Amino acid sequence: MYNKRIKIFIIISALLLLPCLLRLIQIQILAHSSYMEQIEELKLQQGVSRQLKTIRGKILDRKGRVLAENEPQFQLHINYNISCLLDERVRKAKMLNAAGRSMLAKGKSSLFDIRKEMDAKLQDLQKIIDKCTYFGLERNDVEQKIARINERIWNFRTFFAWMGNRPDPKIIAKYNGRFSDVPLSVAIRDFKKEFPDETDRLLLIEEIKNFPEMNKSSRLLELKTDSDVFDAQLEFMDIEGIEILPDEKRLYPYGSVASQTIGWVGPPQKRDKLLFANDKLSRYISDEVCGREDGVEYICETILRGRRGEKLWDIDRQLVSRTETQFGLDVTMTLDIELQKEIEDHLADCNLNQNCTAPMAAVVIDVNTGDILALVSTPTFDLNLVRQDYDALASDPNEPLRNRAINKGYPPGSVVKPLILIAGLQSGKISAGETISCPARKAPKYWPSCWLFNQYQSGHDYKWQNIARNAIRGSCNIYFSRLAERIQPMVLQLWLFKFGYGKKFPLVLPTDKSGNQHRNLRQVAGTISSVPTRAAISQPDKIPVLYKGERRYFGIGQGNLRATPLQVANAMAAIARGGLYKTPRLFVNDPNKNPTSQLPNSDGVPLGISPQNIAVVHDGMSAVVNEPSGTANSQFVESTLPLQAVKVYGKTGSTQAPETAWFAGFATDDAGRSIAIAVLVEGGQRGSTDAAPLGFGIIQLCIDSDYLGPSLQTNQ
Repeated sequence: MYNKRIKIFIIISALLLLPCLLRLIQIQILAHSSYMEQIEELKLQQGVSRQLKTIRGKILDRKGRVLAENEPQFQLHINYNISCLLDERVRKAKMLNAAGRSMLAKGKSSLFDIRKEMDAKLQDLQKIIDKCTYFGLERNDVEQKIARINERIWNFRTFFAWMGNRPDPKIIAKYNGRFSDVPLSVAIRDFKKEFPDETDRLLLIEEIKNFPEMNKSSRLLELKTDSDVFDAQLEFMDIEGIEILPDEKRLYPYGSVASQTIGWVGPPQKRDKLLFANDKLSRYISDEVCGREDGVEYICETILRGRRGEKLWDIDRQLVSRTETQFGLDVTMTLDIELQKEIEDHLADCNLNQNCTAPMAAVVIDVNTGDILALVSTPTFDLNLVRQDYDALASDPNEPLRNRAINKGYPPGSVVKPLILIAGLQSGKISAGETISCPARKAPKYWPSCWLFNQYQSGHDYKWQNIARNAIRGSCNIYFSRLAERIQPMVLQLWLFKFGYGKKFPLVLPTDKSGNQHRNLRQVAGTISSVPTRAAISQPDKIPVLYKGERRYFGIGQGNLRATPLQVANAMAAIARGGLYKTPRLFVNDPNKNPTSQLPNSDGVPLGISPQNIAVVHDGMSAVVNEPSGTANSQFVESTLPLQAVKVYGKTGSTQAPETAWFAGFATDDAGRSIAIAVLVEGGQRGSTDAAPLGFGIIQLCIDSDYLGPSLQTNQ
């Protein structure tokens, strides 16, 4: 009987243990992988990650010269725990907090000890400031840097204190629940409203201590030389809160040369942060920089920036994953930086240019390729100093930050007359041999007079038969105003449009692999209508109206007609090609495909101009430079350009309201090489005396740089 009971007990116990056993088998065998995955996920969540820095790509000129690169350097960094002692608000908050703790502890903590500790740290901070003056800074400069560090982090602390202490729900709703979108000024105003007593606010801010910005050190001093690094190591060896850390800065070896086109880098603005907002390894973090509008640094940001790498460890400090750093790609421009520098120096030489202090612009284009060899705008600014000089540059009435070559429209004056002649010849409104008389008398009311009459009470009729080529040669206002009056407004506008007036050029690289369309350089489209507009014209049928009465002023490049120096130079390049239009090109390589791959040259768009009509225009532009009474002849008559196998075709121009002087045209050599140029002088009185000499000098510089004339390579 007893044995029977034992057996029954064993059976019942076994039945009770069976579910547990089956569950154990399920855990060990069937669900092992699932549970392990959950465990690994928990370990990962408690792990740490470290992001690896990337290096911004270089900007190069067409010959591989470096225009922008990252330069290694060392920086002296200071920790906020020591720098904050210079902030009176922090000291007051610490004392208020200590006083509160003393009351709770019934006097066990001594306020005297807290003050003594703060005074000791403040003395250390004063020693740090003194030592910083050994490296070329004034004491006041160091104190201001520390004050900026303190202000930035104090604002962070204030914002977080507001977030955690009854912020106004209406404010949060206004910004769609996104605290990061609430302006600091709004947060502070609400914080003061909720806690009007300063003591209460200081105590709440003092509670904010554990966020990344407080625990990171901030740049205080740049150590420029190896000697500075060595001396700093000695001076700050035993000082708590000071570190010497490796860093890098953006360096522009050519300083102010092509400054508006190259652009610069600085801290990202709010709109910049949207560019990589959804990519944690590309989005901007503290102390990173981005291209600031305008310039190649800005428009090629997605190429130059690169992408940070990342290492991820779990809670057991096992490396779980690694994402490799993608360094920024290099961008190669079509500019020849040495030619650009020589042109800028030429324009600024007061021994050669009587308008050397005036704002100016100049453009050089390789006719065969459409490559922009020089894109000059003066005054310039030093790219290495722009961040500290920005306020003065932005308020300068001469607008050094503006790229005049592409971002300011000017009345083109008489440099538009070759285009007007082509429009007249192609539309059949005039023939090459037809005369439009230019007598020695004042033009009727509302018509422009001949500049010869305005200057000398004369006219072109006494010099020659005033046919097409001679009208270009002498820049006859009577001829071109009356010719423009014959042409239908839309026909006249369409020819200007065909030559690139009224357009913004796509000075960009192709779309990158991620689909990000690169930004374009800031440009103005100019105006080819009686209704000024900022928008570029996308299609011929979108051209705004040109009133019939304004055609006569368009014929001499005035009225509401506006163009940029790049548009003028590119139109001259099309004339040089015999009526083949090409979009100007600013970049040589496509780094998205291969850092050395060449972007294809455009085959161009034929404008449908007859060879006979192109020949008439070429003849007239040659006469401007090479024949007596040509408006630029006096500047070229004694030149050695013919001896260098170079022939120049030019056109001068000048305008009033605003006053500008122009020279534009192209030059060719016996080897088939050709460059087109445009040069503009703000405030210039006459194209023949203020701009043509500069044009001659630029052509000579192009010869010296082996873009024209006897090839230097052949002579070597």
